[in-house]
Amino acid sequence: HPTESGFTTDVLALYDWAKARSGNSSILFWGHSLGTGIATNVARKLQEERGVQVDAVVLESSYTNVREAAAHIPLTKIYRQFPGFEYLVLDSLALGNMFFHSDENVKVLACPLLILHAEDDAVLPLHLGHKLFETARSTYKDKTKVKFITFPEKLGLGHDYISFNPELPALVK
Repeated sequence: HPTESGFTTDVLALYDWAKARSGNSSILFWGHSLGTGIATNVARKLQEERGVQVDAVVLESSYTNVREAAAHIPLTKIYRQFPGFEYLVLDSLALGNMFFHSDENVKVLACPLLILHAEDDAVLPLHLGHKLFETARSTYKDKTKVKFITFPEKLGLGHDYISFNPELPALVK
């Protein structure tokens, strides 16, 4: 069954495969939702263990860490009031070694970081993406490498449709 370390190992293998075949092309990590934690894990691991800085990291519908995400997703709202919520839901993630500490990972990254979030994201609230951005911006030596772009509610992009925005390629570039 899936584990955080398994995801990280898989993406490292994919990075190695792509790097061996990409020539001088840029390689960036693009994570969406849960994948944002994977992207920051791998970028940090490459930087700390191999001295390799990925060309850029793009995080779409991100969060600070999986525990905080689980505590704030609307699906858990009704259960938060019951005794044992932290133990049964939040602590069970830790017991399964699922942490995805993007908030800790961005503190050590130096590559360009772009965080994208829709105001009408009903799965991961906007404030989690903004909190991650503030953490990164406060620790990055070069503040110009950290960007946060929000998409207005009127666009109706929600959690899953930022990639459909026709302006996205220009924004990422």
